[in-house]
Amino acid sequence: MRNYEFTVIFDANEEKTAKGMEFVSKALADAGATIAKQEDMGVKNLAYTIKKQDKGHYYYLELEAEPQSINAMAKEFLLQGEILKHLFVAK
Repeated sequence: MRNYEFTVIFDANEEKTAKGMEFVSKALADAGATIAKQEDMGVKNLAYTIKKQDKGHYYYLELEAEPQSINAMAKEFLLQGEILKHLFVAK
């Protein structure tokens, strides 16, 4: 198990943010990841337009997971419409 920092940007719409966070939480639980810290950073302006959106809802998580599961989750997150961007960084 390795420690990771995970930042995800959702669509600024409240419903899409809730649906996206629910998907992310389920994916992390299914992968056996343990969340040490979770922070809702709120809605912020994006530096550039992503999927025709100018604003995004940011979440920051610190977690512990297997590297293979991180790769699998990253591929799943690319297919989600509610997730504008995501980034896993090994600590």
